[in-house]
Amino acid sequence: MSKVDLIATVSTMKPSVKSGFSNIPLLSRWLLFAEWRAYPVRSLVAVIAIALGVSLGYAVDLINGAAFNEFSAAARSLSGLADLQVRGVQPLFDDALYPQIARQKGVALASPVLELDVTVPSLPGVPDAPGQHSALKVLGIDVFRAALIAPDLTGVPSVDHPFDTLSDDAIFLSPAAQEWLKVHPGDQLALRSGTGIVTLRVAGGLVRARAGQRIGVMDIAAAQWRFGRIGKLSGIDLRLAPGVNRDAFRRTLLAQMQGQLQVSEIQDQENRTNNMSRAYRVNLNVLALVALFTGAFLVFSTQALSVIRRRAQFALLRVLGLTRGQLLRQILLEGGLLGGLGSLLGLALGYAMAATALHFFGGDLGGGFFRGVQPSVQFDAPAAFIFLALGTGIALLGSLAPALEASRARPAAALKSGSGEVALARLATAWPALLCLLVAALLTQMPPLFDLPIFGYFAVALMLIGGIALMPRLASWVFPIVQKLSLKTRSGVIRTLALARLANVPGHASIALGGVLSSFSLIVAMAIMVSSFRVSVDNWLAQLLSADLYARSASSGDTGAMRSPEQFLLAAVPGVKRANFSHTSTLTLDPARPPVTLLAREIDASDPARSVPITGKVLLPAAIPPDALPIWVSEAMRDIYGYQLGQRVQLPIGAHVQSFVVAGIWRDYARQTGAIQLRLGDYRRLTGDTDATEVALILQQDAKPNAVIAAMRKLPFGASLEFSAPGDIRALSLKIFDRSFAVTYLLEVVAIVIGLFGVAATFSAQTLARTQEFGMLRHVGVTRRQILAVLALEGCLLTALGIAVGFLLGWAISLILVFIVNPQSFHWTMQLHMPWQGLGWVALLLLISATLTAVVSGLRAVAMDAVRAVREDW
Repeated sequence: MSKVDLIATVSTMKPSVKSGFSNIPLLSRWLLFAEWRAYPVRSLVAVIAIALGVSLGYAVDLINGAAFNEFSAAARSLSGLADLQVRGVQPLFDDALYPQIARQKGVALASPVLELDVTVPSLPGVPDAPGQHSALKVLGIDVFRAALIAPDLTGVPSVDHPFDTLSDDAIFLSPAAQEWLKVHPGDQLALRSGTGIVTLRVAGGLVRARAGQRIGVMDIAAAQWRFGRIGKLSGIDLRLAPGVNRDAFRRTLLAQMQGQLQVSEIQDQENRTNNMSRAYRVNLNVLALVALFTGAFLVFSTQALSVIRRRAQFALLRVLGLTRGQLLRQILLEGGLLGGLGSLLGLALGYAMAATALHFFGGDLGGGFFRGVQPSVQFDAPAAFIFLALGTGIALLGSLAPALEASRARPAAALKSGSGEVALARLATAWPALLCLLVAALLTQMPPLFDLPIFGYFAVALMLIGGIALMPRLASWVFPIVQKLSLKTRSGVIRTLALARLANVPGHASIALGGVLSSFSLIVAMAIMVSSFRVSVDNWLAQLLSADLYARSASSGDTGAMRSPEQFLLAAVPGVKRANFSHTSTLTLDPARPPVTLLAREIDASDPARSVPITGKVLLPAAIPPDALPIWVSEAMRDIYGYQLGQRVQLPIGAHVQSFVVAGIWRDYARQTGAIQLRLGDYRRLTGDTDATEVALILQQDAKPNAVIAAMRKLPFGASLEFSAPGDIRALSLKIFDRSFAVTYLLEVVAIVIGLFGVAATFSAQTLARTQEFGMLRHVGVTRRQILAVLALEGCLLTALGIAVGFLLGWAISLILVFIVNPQSFHWTMQLHMPWQGLGWVALLLLISATLTAVVSGLRAVAMDAVRAVREDW
């Protein structure tokens, strides 16, 4: 809207000196729509930026909420109407405890359960064979008792075989399990037990199983016999008599079990699932908010440039009677509408993204926490309101500084030409930026809050805000120095004009610098973090995979194992120099947390670093008390359970609670919930379990891996073994790593695209605002080509400074991500690795893109006739 049009419009509104404008809503609409009509692309880019940030955050929230709710509902269907669940600290416990618990005063009904993750043999030649992905959860139940507690687990036999629920060869499968295993009632199903095969008959289905729930149910005695678990249970579901105090009963039973059993409620299981996936979910949401933050800066740059360009118009309105408060509300209304429209669009887009992701990829988003469920997206009104308020609020914050400056400006000074740089100079105060950086540094020293790096996230946000806010002052320091250095040499007209502009109008330059800075600093931070993590995982695998060949009886499940005679035969195969067997199990130390992995391996206590990736000092055998055994715990055990080097702990391994001493802490990237390693001999002596789940084979010097594999295939159980070379395991692990970070990569790319949009919009707006300047240059003899060259040099210099500062800021943020956020989120440490080549290519691409954007943006401005460009519009 020109000044002439503005005066004509205002003259029709009968302003009153006492009460201001009589029709403020009409003026507000005219100002708003005139701005949007004049610069629709810039407003649209700001709306899209907010929409992308909101959509990513809302989609992540919907996906994880739907997956968690479905996972919890599936878990509740397995426990049914049970008041309490008794579970072993170890995966299995002696079923002699069952009658003791069932006869407890206050127990109305006790239902024994044997829960197994049964290995499904892979189908040769079938790339999507079930055994290559996961195991089948099989529940052995007492059908008569379970029908009163968990009716959803009751199988439906055929009319011809009504007693199949008690048959020793019958299994009932949920619809999802039947579809996954490609079997129907009456078919035979092969499952793994040890290195052998158990063949069961699919006797029917579980009609009340939830969609996507892959489970099988059979008689508990048959499950114990078929899978070699005679005399073992995994849990007991309890119904209490009316009037029994649940908490008091739970405490009494726990005291009687003396640490061998855990007594929990269904809420504990939901808490366990929530704790297991919370860090992953929160980090995804934070990454989505990074995109939203970048969009907020774009709103700030859009509003700042708009306010500067309309500074004289606002001053005229103030002279004609518009109050400061009315002007402040007008500018905030413009920014709020951008945020509101973007947020509404983002909510719709986020819902569509969530529905698509759940349909095609499931609910785990690469984290693997919610496998075996089939969630469907549901509209989440509270979350929608939060993201709507977040998107609108962050746009208002982006508009606040320009709005305050415009409302506080003196009308007489603002009416003068060239007052825009004075307005920007007020935003160049350095102390708020320095205060943000100082607070960020202090927050990095704070411990995690609710087991999450909350202060680390705030530190990253303050680092970004402080770095961007410092750019006006930095530009006012750097470009005058560069100009003085350039004047000492013979510089052409193009360099002179470009440096004069950047040195004398640093405020305008700083807005463009902020776009480059926010974009590139996030690129650098995320690239360093992901690269450091990936390189650390690769180095960790290289240290861990020290054998020539690895063999196991099953890649998933807990029913595949190698017995003692089979281990002897494997070790005696020609070409094998040494066979190191290991056994993997679990311990449930806290019912509200996921189980801890227990690894029994052959470890040399005098030099554990040879086989365990130790991160610090170790206790040698001489320092371990004679009445205790050494264990080596992962970093997660240190952070979650407080285990420290030399600490004495009591663990229920075997028939009794045993005393152990923490002899070392090791790095574990595979299990973020905690892992404990102990010597295989100690484990076998305590438990009496001589089975092995995996063997690491050290071959003789002249032995060929293929020849050894062929010899082992000829053993009676050789067909059931799976062999892997260290290189294959590393390649598969890194592939899983990349898949787990797929969403991270996507969110990073979106944030980068938004940043580049911001750079383009900022350069475009500034170039169009300089039409009169270019017209004056044309009058004094500067050609269009030279003006475009000036713009190209300005864009290049601005971007180069933004890249330099963005690299330093991104490096500082990456330190927070690597050494604070990741250890506090996932309980592992890593080495810092700089991906110089990748960062160099990104910097070059950003430099070229910004330079070309400045040139393209200038084409429209220099295309205007020189006389029209410099004429006054009133």
